[in-house]
Amino acid sequence: MLRLGLDDRMWARLEEILLKERGAGRPPTDDRNFIKAVLWIMRTGAPWRDLPTEFGSWNTVFNRFNRWSSVGKWNRIFLALAIDKDDEWHSIDSTINRAHQHSAGAKKGLRRRA
Repeated sequence: MLRLGLDDRMWARLEEILLKERGAGRPPTDDRNFIKAVLWIMRTGAPWRDLPTEFGSWNTVFNRFNRWSSVGKWNRIFLALAIDKDDEWHSIDSTINRAHQHSAGAKKGLRRRA
C-alpha cells in the first residue's frame, strides 16, 4: 500500500465509478491526477493555493472540486465505495487493542475526607 499515493487497485475501483458518473461534455484530462490533488489537500489541510504544481493549477483543481461538490458527485462516489468495503484494517480480536496510557491506574469515585 502506498503511503501517500493512489495505487493501481484503488484507482481501478475509482475509475470504474467515474466512468458510470460520466456525463455530457468534454472528457476530463486526468482524473487520477485530480483525485491525487484532492487527497493531498485533504491529507495536509493546506490552502488550495499551496497545491504543488505537479498536480496542475490550484485554481483549476479547486474549481473542479467545487463543481463536483455542488452537484453531489463526491457523495455518490463515497456511497459507491462504501458498498465495496475493504475490511483489511478492521480489528476482529480486540484483545490486542490497548487503552491510552493515561486511562489506566486513576483513582475512581469520590475521595473521602477524614
